[in-house]
Amino acid sequence: MNILSIVTLFPLLGVVALAFMPKTNTYQIKIVALGISIITMLLSFVMALKYKSPASGFSYVTSHPWVSSFHINYALGIDGLALVLILLTTVLVPIVVLGGWNESEGGRWSVKTFYMLILVLETFMIGVFAATDVFLFYVIFEAMLVPVYFLIGGFGTGERAAAALKFLLYSLFGGLLMLAAVIGIYIISAEQAIGSFDVTALSHLTIDHATQNWLFLGFFIAFAIKAPLWPFHTWLPGAAKAATPGTSILLLGVLDKVGTYGMIRFCLTLFPDATKTFAPYIIVLSVISIIYGAFLAIGQKNLSSLIAFTSISHFGFITLGIFAYTSQGLTGATFYMVNHGFSTAALFLVGGWMISRRKSAAIDDFGGLQRITPVMAWTFFIAGLSALALPGLSSFVSEFLVLLGTFTRYPVAAIIGTLGIVLAALYILILVQRTLHGPLKSGNESMVDLNLREKIAIAPVIAALVILGFYPKPALHVINPSTTSVMAQMNVIDPHVLAGK
Repeated sequence: MNILSIVTLFPLLGVVALAFMPKTNTYQIKIVALGISIITMLLSFVMALKYKSPASGFSYVTSHPWVSSFHINYALGIDGLALVLILLTTVLVPIVVLGGWNESEGGRWSVKTFYMLILVLETFMIGVFAATDVFLFYVIFEAMLVPVYFLIGGFGTGERAAAALKFLLYSLFGGLLMLAAVIGIYIISAEQAIGSFDVTALSHLTIDHATQNWLFLGFFIAFAIKAPLWPFHTWLPGAAKAATPGTSILLLGVLDKVGTYGMIRFCLTLFPDATKTFAPYIIVLSVISIIYGAFLAIGQKNLSSLIAFTSISHFGFITLGIFAYTSQGLTGATFYMVNHGFSTAALFLVGGWMISRRKSAAIDDFGGLQRITPVMAWTFFIAGLSALALPGLSSFVSEFLVLLGTFTRYPVAAIIGTLGIVLAALYILILVQRTLHGPLKSGNESMVDLNLREKIAIAPVIAALVILGFYPKPALHVINPSTTSVMAQMNVIDPHVLAGK
């Protein structure tokens, strides 16, 4: 078993260990869950340190027959794109466990169930980024819905049952479309004497343009729902509002990246001609997402809903970079996925602590927090600055690359997208002013600042935002070869290169 399989399956050892622990031992359950997630993170770091970008294909490849009659394999492998998203996953899970130490209590089920679901979800999240068999990817893509459904419906607040059901139905609909496309592409591969679900083999298929378009749409709509991209986003605000802060971090910080990851891994590489056909329309949807999400964020009165709508705007930037199909845009979009994960984690972590202390998510109930909780106020302020892509923080680098790459092919879209930066400054600075500054509002007097556990949880997130802002080279060094490979598979070059010939 290679290290990639170990990293993928290791959280399941924690699930087995928790299954044999009495559910009344809540403290020991939390310690085991935290320990397993930290070990998984350290194993992923070892994997990253030994990783070498392949000239083509994947590293840490492993393949074992699963359903031999249909050539379905347990096949894993990673490139730079998958590696950075796996690292994001393994870093955020222990932060969620530590930062949301008490949020599992008071749910419909036991604390043990909560952490078993978290660890099962971690395995699925790593597995979906590592899968190189399209059918295996689909199975994990759908299986992720189960733990998320129970995390929202069993441990959320408010209209949690309705939010969980809406999330499930939307995702299942997208999954059915993708399943039809998966079956279709396998039939085509069988007709061409390949008969495989291997993503590398499928990228060499000869598919007529009309068929490519239909298969592309099957995958794309499923990924657009997961991302979420306007107008497929309507499940998100309710889910983010009802879920615990930790679940929201995993939902928006990692799971939604499966959608944009899938667009790169499958839509661009398997259906390059269809990508070029639909790219202008998707660029329009992306620009609408950027502006629409920002405007709705400005008008929100609920803190969790505001953060959710900012993510709709940010995912518009990611898809903009992907479908500009330039190297700068694609690299920026991939780096944006990582940065958005950390930025969203910081916002939901600190926002969750604020809500827990104030017993309210209404933005108007806060005010003057910098007077009594300076550490919490400063961390929330830095998280907000990251969300608006302030220079010096990591999100600025990715947003700049996305807009630069888009401008070389779709200048009007890039210019309109730049308005999203202005609107981001508006909704973040208004939020900061209403929650942190001004006179101390009644009811906030008893709020306490971050304790040691919370400081330890938020510290790596803030550090990542700052370090990657000033020194993004390590991440870009890993991402760039994958970008080059995807561009080669699509048989496209950057516009300025073309102009120079």
